[in-house]
Amino acid sequence: MTETLRPAFADRPRPLLSYGIPFSSSAAHHITDLFHASKIYILCSASLARDTDALDRLTRALGPDKIAGTRIGMQSHTLWSEVLEVVRDAQAVEADLLITLGGGSLTDAAKVVALAISNNTTTPSTLLTLTSEPPTPNPPIKPPSIPIISIPTSLSAGEYSSFAGATHDTSRRKYSFGAPIRGPQLVILDPELTATTPERIWLGTGIRAVDHCVETYLSSGVGSKDGVTEETDRLALHALGLLIPGLVKCRLNNKDGIDADGDGGKAARLDCALGSVDAMAACSAGLPLGASHGIGHQLGPFGVPHGETSCILLPAVCKYNAKHSSSSNSDVIPRQTKLRDFLLRQEGVAGVVRKYYADAAVDLGDVLDAVIRELGLPRSLQAVGVGRDQFDALAEHSLHDRWCQANVVPLQEKGQVLEILETVA
Repeated sequence: MTETLRPAFADRPRPLLSYGIPFSSSAAHHITDLFHASKIYILCSASLARDTDALDRLTRALGPDKIAGTRIGMQSHTLWSEVLEVVRDAQAVEADLLITLGGGSLTDAAKVVALAISNNTTTPSTLLTLTSEPPTPNPPIKPPSIPIISIPTSLSAGEYSSFAGATHDTSRRKYSFGAPIRGPQLVILDPELTATTPERIWLGTGIRAVDHCVETYLSSGVGSKDGVTEETDRLALHALGLLIPGLVKCRLNNKDGIDADGDGGKAARLDCALGSVDAMAACSAGLPLGASHGIGHQLGPFGVPHGETSCILLPAVCKYNAKHSSSSNSDVIPRQTKLRDFLLRQEGVAGVVRKYYADAAVDLGDVLDAVIRELGLPRSLQAVGVGRDQFDALAEHSLHDRWCQANVVPLQEKGQVLEILETVA
């Protein structure tokens, strides 16, 4: 087996991307060779620790003398209280490197933990001062000094972003943390490890990565001086060309035992993982996203898993934007049509769409709906336990999110958000 080690993105040296060898071997080598770390704090998913030997394999590879502390499990959507618990634990053992082994909530947690440690932040009130919306102007925030290695088991791709989100325990509002926060310096991909991920999480977070591509391609930045470029379009389309066929193959492998590539699904899983990298390359180019992300950020704290917010919202937001486009954003429908046509050319997609829509004319929202349904993922708020009695609060919170304001049809009134929510009730 040969390791591939390269920058994840062509335009910046970090994060590095490692794949081709077992995750434990890669981590052990780079902790010594690249980071020279000796006090490692691990944040590990509870399900991985409970149901697999992944944490044991990592511990053996690193050597127990290098592990200063371990946190097993954190709740979805990264609660402030749990972030601050890890801050205090990591400070107490003088950790000099953080490793995340698991899903996107752990990655977000590690980014906020590293930022909080650098600023000696140990309380909710001081953590608030590090958010993108501090209550008052603050002194300059110190950048993180503790590096992070991420070993992801989902496709939410937060490990490639220099942003993080964490949820206030009392208000349930999800706050953003931006510069000078830093993402992981090294991301290790191991498709064999991801086979332990529950199918619904793997596929759902894959649709999250699809959401990154779609809302970048359809961004309100189209046509602006620093807006969408040919390279951004290329990255988004290349990512979608890996992700959507890969996700469909993963579903067929798990559901029907169909091994399209004859390798137990490893190639499809690696395609999905590499697709999520290109998704973030496009997404992190600085273009505004849209209301699927914006409403989804606030839907998460209502108990909906990360990827499933995109499963429910993305087709509905595409349809809302097409319905309400005007002369001020006249390229909405042409861009959506171009993207629809691209998706229909990808392996297996046209057949999936015919399965659900027969020969009817379809728009982009319909194509996305068919793919998501084929993956067996939820398509309504009712399916994930969110009722109409929660819509008002959800809509109010969503109006504060920058991506709702930056949506190609800006969401400035509660009624606009409610219209979208009603279509997926």
